[in-house]
Amino acid sequence: MPTPHWRLILNGKSAGDDDLREAVGRLRARGIAVEVRVTWEDGDAARYVGEAIADGAGTIVAAGGDGTLSEVATALASRDEAAGALPALGLVPLGTANDFASAAELPEAPDEALDLIASTPAHAIDLLRLQAKDRVHWAANLASGGFGTQVTVETPEGMKKLLGGLAYLLTGLARLGRIEPVEATLRGPDFQWRGGFIALGIGNGRQAGGGQALCPDARIDDGLLDVTVIPELSGDVAATLGTVLSEGKLAALERIATRARLPWLEIDAARPLALNLDGEPVEATRFRIDCVPRRVRMHLPRDCPLLVQPSLAA
Repeated sequence: MPTPHWRLILNGKSAGDDDLREAVGRLRARGIAVEVRVTWEDGDAARYVGEAIADGAGTIVAAGGDGTLSEVATALASRDEAAGALPALGLVPLGTANDFASAAELPEAPDEALDLIASTPAHAIDLLRLQAKDRVHWAANLASGGFGTQVTVETPEGMKKLLGGLAYLLTGLARLGRIEPVEATLRGPDFQWRGGFIALGIGNGRQAGGGQALCPDARIDDGLLDVTVIPELSGDVAATLGTVLSEGKLAALERIATRARLPWLEIDAARPLALNLDGEPVEATRFRIDCVPRRVRMHLPRDCPLLVQPSLAA
């Protein structure tokens, strides 16, 4: 049997992670050839993915947060090869929020995450493809807009390191006095919505912004986008906050949210709108978002809640 050949692409911010270093050493002791590449600037992840494919790597592991996962998945999705001919994708969650990993119930410890990749067959998953201003962007998790996106963009990097997901909540509370709705029209097959929204989620995955479950029922292998629109708040913001505190965030969202499940969605906004794709803000007034079915293969837990039929991932 040939020696398994892995390429681990590590976010430079986590280059000093001793737990990961030890986990890689244990993996090599088991007979798996692991080569590590550290990202330093834009374009590194794409270049490393290209090199890994040229070298015949069977698995590419993204070690970092949602942004690192998206960079590696984007590099894979941008290739001409069919998903079955590309290396499988794995994830070691080392970021601040780790929204995709959290929703997928991936192990947090590097050795457990690497062991899952080694022991669990890869499952074909969908990716989100966004077109704006004649450019194509990809995301593995979720595109979000409105209040939540602005919170993510404005949260200081130092606060993220100190407080993790709580940093997003604190920044969000600081913004409550200046929430401005975004006027837009959303269109998809047998779906149209027009008005002002304060939050928008377009999910391949379920959550963003440090645990905000905008698309709580999304699946990453159903060939569909889960769309959630939170309309402009009527009445006092404090009343809505009261609902959040007394009944929970999901209960409050269900009271006011519009939801749809679509293969594609088009957005026309009255003024430039920023959509956050796994940490990358993309600004435009017109967007086209498609779900691209089964674009990459990924190692996930056998009972991963993001899969339509988790047992088939075994």
